[in-house]
Amino acid sequence: MQLDFFPKLQSNVAGKTAAEALHDAAQLQVYARRLLANVECRTLASRVEVRWNARMRSTAGMAYPSKALVTLNPRLLAFGRGELDRTLKHELAHLVAHERAGRRRIAAHGKEWRKACADLGLVDETRCHNLALPKRVVTRRHFYECPNCRTELPRVRPLQRKSACLACCRAHAGGRYDERFKFVKLSRS
Repeated sequence: MQLDFFPKLQSNVAGKTAAEALHDAAQLQVYARRLLANVECRTLASRVEVRWNARMRSTAGMAYPSKALVTLNPRLLAFGRGELDRTLKHELAHLVAHERAGRRRIAAHGKEWRKACADLGLVDETRCHNLALPKRVVTRRHFYECPNCRTELPRVRPLQRKSACLACCRAHAGGRYDERFKFVKLSRS
């Protein structure tokens, strides 16, 4: 494990301890750049940014490959340095996978991401965290139904365009959109 970096942190701001400096996004960014350089992603390392995002609630971190940006939930600090390190590497793996893939589309947690995780020192990394962060509660208020198979489609937001039941379109229309299977809005209170 590469946690040896954390005790050696030196603060750029006088009066901060190494633990306080760890919370500083600039120090995390330096660490992220070092990790990326170690996996031969020097161009990405020069562009990467790490930020805290206090608006995050249920997610530990997010990666934005087009911006070379990683945002982290400040609540991670309560879970210790190990979890912070793991989450940072998890998100950096997304950036590495996209950098290596170039313009080719890849699955978010596919083989390219798993390879990047292994290169960053994360073995058997899972898609989602199991941290005790609050769960997101979603209320679905819009309900639709396929007129053919009667499959219900609950939605948070109303459908904005014509949408049909994929299973019925595949079974009866060769996979093409067919008006016969267009979802019908149900009236529920």
